[in-house]
Amino acid sequence: MKAALYRGSDKPIVVEEIEIDAPEGSEVLVDLNACGVCHSDLHVMGMMAQPPVPMVLGHEAAGVVRAVGKDVTSVAAGDHVIVAFRGACGKCFYCVKGMRQLCANADLPDRQVTGPRPRLKQNGVPIVQGVSVGGWAHQVLLPETSMVKIRKDAPLDKVSLIGCGVMTGIGAAIHTAKVEPGSDVAVIGCGGVGLNVIQGARLAGAHRIIAVDLLPNKLEMAREFGATHCVAAGEGDPVAKVKEISPYLDYAFEVIGLPVTAQQAFAMIRPGGTAVVVGVGFGRVAEIPLGDFLQEKRLVGSFYGSSQVHVDIPRLVDLYMEGKIQLDPLVSQVRPLSEVNEALKAMKAGEVARTLLSMSL
Repeated sequence: MKAALYRGSDKPIVVEEIEIDAPEGSEVLVDLNACGVCHSDLHVMGMMAQPPVPMVLGHEAAGVVRAVGKDVTSVAAGDHVIVAFRGACGKCFYCVKGMRQLCANADLPDRQVTGPRPRLKQNGVPIVQGVSVGGWAHQVLLPETSMVKIRKDAPLDKVSLIGCGVMTGIGAAIHTAKVEPGSDVAVIGCGGVGLNVIQGARLAGAHRIIAVDLLPNKLEMAREFGATHCVAAGEGDPVAKVKEISPYLDYAFEVIGLPVTAQQAFAMIRPGGTAVVVGVGFGRVAEIPLGDFLQEKRLVGSFYGSSQVHVDIPRLVDLYMEGKIQLDPLVSQVRPLSEVNEALKAMKAGEVARTLLSMSL
């Protein structure tokens, strides 16, 4: 099959032919329709400047099941699925506690790149499935628990975005923070995930939803997704501006992954308020004034929207099909897999909410 191979930050990503195994046991093989280009892929690329083996990135994907292993019971060939980049074993401490998004054994160790039977290879060389998926490819092979069956009338290209950015953002508002009706919310960073935090807060019945970003085009999109106020982060102190709009801010979401924006989110909230860090900030450290915790301020993290994907993803598909959440405006570009480098460049420049890589172009 064809896949986009990443070999290091100093090299362009190139679409090449690789080998993919047939499904075994509890695995599912999917013909992908589309896969989004997410900032998390950039973060992984930054961590892997000199990867020991090639990698296929991409994790926001949807497609049609081609074949299943003998132990698979929840999906069958022909089913439409969204890929959940974080599966769950159902047996570890976190799964038993109802925190499946934090599963300690999300994949089969012998089928990963360091195991004896890796799923992807090229001329005998194992290939990493980046962000546990490897979705910048025509097919993916993953455990059954990573497959979420959805209704067949939903457009696979659009709903692929639910697999990461939409679920992460809406889930952060509804599941992690548990935004209450009538509350005031600020969202720092209005990219693909931040826009979904905004529409999650809208779904939850928030009163004021304040979008904070450096780029005017992102703030314009934020209004389309439900923001009631916009703050240009590069024009004065964003914390002071947010407090002018809402002196008693209940929730602030950081959706960038920078220490300064995490500090700003914590500074914005009222005593007793909650700041939620959604952005990926590997290797970065934020300084938080300990005295503020005496005001019962809360600082919490959010991973994958604290979601239970097999329940939440089909619900979001239904909400989209009923016109209650937006996906179409998130798609700024649709490109063929061969244009992945151009898609990454547009994302780095802040020109897009999401680019979809179509496997049929």
